[in-house]
Amino acid sequence: MNALQQENPRLLEGRVAVITGAGGVLGNAIARNFLDQGAFVTLTDISAAALEATITRLNAGTRAFAITAGVSDPADVDRVVEETVTNFGRLDIWVNNAGVARDATMKKMTVDDFDFVIDVHVKGSWLGTRAAAGWMREHGGGSVINLSSISGKVGNAGQTNYSAAKAGIVGLTKAAAKEVGFAGVRVNAIQPGLIESTMLDNMPADVQEARKKKIPLGRFGTPEEVANVALFLASDLSSYMTGTVVEIAGGRHI
Repeated sequence: MNALQQENPRLLEGRVAVITGAGGVLGNAIARNFLDQGAFVTLTDISAAALEATITRLNAGTRAFAITAGVSDPADVDRVVEETVTNFGRLDIWVNNAGVARDATMKKMTVDDFDFVIDVHVKGSWLGTRAAAGWMREHGGGSVINLSSISGKVGNAGQTNYSAAKAGIVGLTKAAAKEVGFAGVRVNAIQPGLIESTMLDNMPADVQEARKKKIPLGRFGTPEEVANVALFLASDLSSYMTGTVVEIAGGRHI
C-alpha cells in the first residue's frame, strides 16, 4: 500500500454518484466498485425489474438508491438530480452509462432505429452532463464520466447509428469540459473495446476468436476493468484530467 492509499483507504469516501443504465453489466460493475470505495450511489435505469435485481445483488442497504428513469427524458434527468440531492445531500459524480444497440446495415436500418440510438446515447449523455454539471458548478465541482466506445473511434459496419452516437459523445465530452472546467467540473470519456458481456456471449465463437487475435493483450476485457477506469476518473487521482478519452480495449485499434 502506498502513502496515498494509507491516507485515503477508500477513494470515494462519502461522495455521491449517479450511474445511469445501472441494470446492465457495466452499470453493475461500476456501482459495486464505487460502493466498495466508500461512495453512496443513485442507480437509474428505464427497467424497474433490472434496477430491482441490481439493488438486490449489491446488497448495499441505504447507501444505494434506485430511481426508474429514462436518460433522454429531461424531466426524468432533472428528477434524478433532485432526488439524489434530497436523499444523500450532494452530487459529486455522474456516470452516463446507459446505452442501446439497434444494429443493421444502412440499407436495412430504419430511421426510428437510427433516432432511438442517437437519442439514448447523445441526447441522454447531453442531458445528464448538463444536469449534473449544472448542480456541480454551484457546489464546488465534480466529475462527469461519459461511456463512449471504440466503435466511436473506428466505426463498425452495421453500426452507423451506434458509431455515430459514440463518436458524438466524444465531441460532447470535449466541448462540455471546456465550458465547465472553470468551476471545477471535470468531464471525461471512456472508450471500451470488446468487454465480456451478454452481447459478446451472443457473438459466434469463430467471430470471437478472429477478433481476439487482433487484440495485442490477447483477451477480452472485463466489466471490472472498465469500472476501475471509471473509478480513476471519478476520484482525485485524475484531478488534473478533463476532456480526455481513455481507451480500454487491450490495445486493439491503437
